Amino acid sequence: MAVQSAGAPQSSPALLSDQLPDQLPDRFAAFSFVDCITQIDGVRRVTGRYTIPADATYFPVSLVAEAIGQLAAWVAMSTVDFRFRPVAALAGDTRIFACPKPGDTLELIVDIESCDEESITYRGHAMVGATMVLELLDTLGSMLDIAEFDDPAALAADFLRLTSGGRDPGAFKGVPRPGLTDVLHEPGAKLHAQLSVPERAPFFNDHFPRRPVFPATLMLDSQLQLAERIATELAGQPVHVTRITNVKVRAFTSPGATLHLFAESAAPGEDDPEPILIKVGAQADGRTIAGAKMFFAPDSGEHA
Repeated sequence: MAVQSAGAPQSSPALLSDQLPDQLPDRFAAFSFVDCITQIDGVRRVTGRYTIPADATYFPVSLVAEAIGQLAAWVAMSTVDFRFRPVAALAGDTRIFACPKPGDTLELIVDIESCDEESITYRGHAMVGATMVLELLDTLGSMLDIAEFDDPAALAADFLRLTSGGRDPGAFKGVPRPGLTDVLHEPGAKLHAQLSVPERAPFFNDHFPRRPVFPATLMLDSQLQLAERIATELAGQPVHVTRITNVKVRAFTSPGATLHLFAESAAPGEDDPEPILIKVGAQADGRTIAGAKMFFAPDSGEHA
């Protein structure tokens, strides 16, 4: 089914192929989390859908945030005729309500607050059926020259596919679990680890073909694993993450890089309902390149 459009942004005709390609390139499968764009309401709201393949080996909850961000990026790119794309992101508040599983279909909704050649600001959420899975608030993506990262004409053709019936789901096979090596561990207080970014991985074909960058959402998943270990030690029982705030990524991470990740317990604020706060960060060559706050609550067994 083709996209329903209400004042949808128009792509430059010079970039769009006269006919849809018979087969999407591999790069459009390795780290792409929008199967179809179902509605575009100008530069205000966009909805889409993504089905997590039933055979996906690993699909962390951070990739739900990635899916919402990618849906916003498609509208942002089409709005500026595929001359710029949002890459670096700041996420003020991410709320996690449930963890989707392979086979689930994510209904993606993005509300765009502003979009131009400089940046896009938006909020969005993902549903599985009637269940809210994740919500993004206060999110900003800086727009950079699209040609540095990908072929503009290929992206325009991909957008045409997504808005003209979509692609067949199931191409994504999962991402590898992060290779973390502990370097410092004070139970219930701090945990530092080394993350070895692979030299080669299928997701680099998507992220991005002309300039491979380690996805920030995979870095966030690695940090979340460290934070959850500390939070579990503090609680003395299983926990689940409820919110991630103040996410900032200040630099790109190239293939083969070595990152120093850390997770350290901190005191929640008076207005924070969760009992556990873990601050996380990432350093490269002694320079801090990313940080966030992660909030946890004891797991009653009802959290998906």
